[in-house]
Order: sequence, then C-alpha cells, then structure tokens
Amino acid sequence: MTVLSVNLNKVAWLRNARGKNARPSLTAAVDTVLEAGASGITLHPRPDLRHITPDDVYRVSEHLGGSAELNLEGNPLIGATQDYPGFLHLVEQTRPAQCTLVPDSQDQLTSDSGFPVDEILGRLTDILAQLKEWGIRSSVFVDPEPTQIEAVSQAGGDRIELYTGSYARQFQLNSNNSPTEGCMAAHRRFAEAAVLALNAGLGVNAGH
Repeated sequence: MTVLSVNLNKVAWLRNARGKNARPSLTAAVDTVLEAGASGITLHPRPDLRHITPDDVYRVSEHLGGSAELNLEGNPLIGATQDYPGFLHLVEQTRPAQCTLVPDSQDQLTSDSGFPVDEILGRLTDILAQLKEWGIRSSVFVDPEPTQIEAVSQAGGDRIELYTGSYARQFQLNSNNSPTEGCMAAHRRFAEAAVLALNAGLGVNAGH
C-alpha cells in the first residue's frame, strides 16, 4: 500500500521569516495534513535552523503522541553545534517511527543526491544498528543505482528512499499529453531500482 508523509519544512520556513511565535503554526499544519488523509509527517531539522528547529521536533513529536508516523530526516554524520544538538541526538530523544538518513551538507540549499553508501559502509552500518536498537525503522536516501541499493541492504537498512530529482527534471508531456520518451526512460530506471530493493528485502520510499 502506498502512503504519504508530508514534509513541513516550508511551513516552518515561512513562520521563521515572520519572526518568533508567528504564524503559520506548525502543529496546526500537522493537524491539517493528517485531516486531509496523509499518513505521516516528515521533518528535516538542519544545523543552520533555516526551517525546522530542534524545538519543533520535540513539539511535533509530543503533539502527535504516536497517533501518526513521524519521519525525521537528516545527516547523521553532522554533530552538535552551538544551537543544534546533533541529528542522532534528536532521533534518540524523540524516537520517531522512521529515520531517513540524508547526505546534505550544512551549506546545501536542498538534498540533491543520494548517500554514497558504498563509500561509508562501515560507519553507516554502525548508525543503522543503533537505530535498530532504538526500535526505529531506517531509510537511506539513495540514487537509483544498483550498487548503492545493494550497499544499503549490506549495511542493515530497512528501506531506501529514492531521490526522484532526475525523474522530475525529465518530466514533460508531448502534444498528445503523454509522457515523453525521456520521461518514460527515467520512470523505468526508478521502477527497476524499486524492484531491486524489494528483492533485497528493503522497503521503498520516494522523495523530491
């Protein structure tokens, strides 16, 4: 069954632009999303606090109270800074249903590539084992590359999240309102990657 988790980063970004305690309310946005039929909420706290803050993570986790899935996204390789306790610290404190590992750097505008899992296999294996010990489902953000999907399975991940940017860039309709060949070729690549992941015992998410 396909389910939708909605990322609230932009809601937080708009609120932050308007000042502390401004609207829109993040918890009100959570309620709106769930009432509309979504199955979960995704938050991506970053060290620069550009949108979701650590306080947001704690507040939304408490607001949900287990009533819907909370998915926390972030880079587990970035530690604590002055105002940011570190991604894995937030995960440990709130115990979301899912933790999605994303290789974003501190100065990156948005996540635009998958983890090079095969290059950091040992370190990632330890992180995934820790998540399992905490009872948290893991997902690793990857490009639709067989080597990376196989590496996630080897490292002990539960799911992959396919970075769908390359499909989005190809998406066009021809004069008959049908997808172009480039679009269909990109779609096939993702379908093949999903099948490979499922055959390896991994769940499949998709984002971006």
